[in-house]
Amino acid sequence: MSRYKLTIEYDGAPYQGWQWQDHAPTVQGALERAAERINGEPTEVYGAGRTDSGVHALAMTAHVDFKKPLRSDKVRDALNYHLANEAVSVLDAKDVADDWHARFDARERRYLYRLIDRRPKLALDAGRVWRLPMKLDAELMHHAAQDLVGEHDFTTFRDTQCQAKSPVKTLDAITVIRAGAEIHVHLRARSFLHKQVRSIVGTLADIGRGYRGADYIKQALRARDRTACGQVAPSDGLYLVSVHYEDDAE
Repeated sequence: MSRYKLTIEYDGAPYQGWQWQDHAPTVQGALERAAERINGEPTEVYGAGRTDSGVHALAMTAHVDFKKPLRSDKVRDALNYHLANEAVSVLDAKDVADDWHARFDARERRYLYRLIDRRPKLALDAGRVWRLPMKLDAELMHHAAQDLVGEHDFTTFRDTQCQAKSPVKTLDAITVIRAGAEIHVHLRARSFLHKQVRSIVGTLADIGRGYRGADYIKQALRARDRTACGQVAPSDGLYLVSVHYEDDAE
């Protein structure tokens, strides 16, 4: 067997998330069908994590085993050939050790959430960014967001169906910046809870439009109660930017 690390880009709109499902299209399902065509038998593809329905990825990491050793560029091109009708593209393939694991060896995950505060509807970026028809105070959102940095009990900001053993996570960094007509929220952590990013962004948006005060994040964390969370931001604007490992160059 030969193991390959894959870097994958996908549009989440056509899929019911990353994880394979019996009766719904998923990113993992599309990749496993492509890998099976190469391997000649059912082949599992292991992702660095799970993204929800509608969430996009700029560079998801996964790994796959093939029975015969192949050149890395051939792995990439062969998978893409069989993904021709899918909204999934393998950007890179790399030989890795047989015990390397896309999920368990990951050291950091980075996400981006895109918002746009304009009244006119979206003609070009529908399904790619969350539109709010009123102005948001991005500086206030950034200031409030800093209360989330560090280790906290994120019960308020995790989905009630989250299967993580503990609600305690460490958020390494979060920034909220103006980027042209958009507002971008960047987050970094080793791992995230189910719907944690979308819950955080929804609450920050409430602060940005004046529905809640800047100190509300502290109150929400202390509450440890899902009902203290603001609205959950839609999946449209969420992107998995990258997954980082100990042996990465940076």
